[in-house]
Amino acid sequence: MPRAPSTAHSEAPAHIRAVALKLFAERGIDGVTVRQIAEAAGQKNHAALTYYFGSKEALIRELIVDGARAIDERRNAALDGSVAAGGPRSVVEVMEILVETSVDPDPPPWGECYNRFIVGLQLSNRALFMDALAGRWNSGYQRCLDEVRRLMPEAPPDLLNQRLVFMGGAINGILAGRETELADRSRQHPMWSHAETLGRVARALASIIEG
Repeated sequence: MPRAPSTAHSEAPAHIRAVALKLFAERGIDGVTVRQIAEAAGQKNHAALTYYFGSKEALIRELIVDGARAIDERRNAALDGSVAAGGPRSVVEVMEILVETSVDPDPPPWGECYNRFIVGLQLSNRALFMDALAGRWNSGYQRCLDEVRRLMPEAPPDLLNQRLVFMGGAINGILAGRETELADRSRQHPMWSHAETLGRVARALASIIEG
């Protein structure tokens, strides 16, 4: 009868993913080697990453999809709740959903990393990012955009679409910047850690859209 895998062995892939995400967020995908990921994850065998994931690119693709899927699930759930309550009633409310669901509710001890990871990845290798998603895991985002269009029926479509593009770039950059600051444990970051900061981000994004 085959033995069940040890807890340490079964937890190894998840730990490698979390460590790799941190390193990619900090240094970019081109600034991190397979050996560095294995060493940072405490793997004595540097082939562990290949064993569990096949390749560095396969690991990157898995990280992209894991994060995008989690955000999309949170986003759709939040929208469902808002719709059930008769909303969203304002562009700000839609932006609050977008912002709050982009934040990891259960981050690792060293803090959130996904927004930094995808912003850096889109700058260095957007083709890989888009290919990994393959048009999936963005239904919640598209629903949010549809809600904005519903709430602003008088806005010229071309102008509104342009502002939505601006908003999409802004939200990624702002949240990536927030992650970077909060990852610095050498000092306090009251602007980013304040309880009202995410709400203020949502209102700033709404201002981009509403003009």
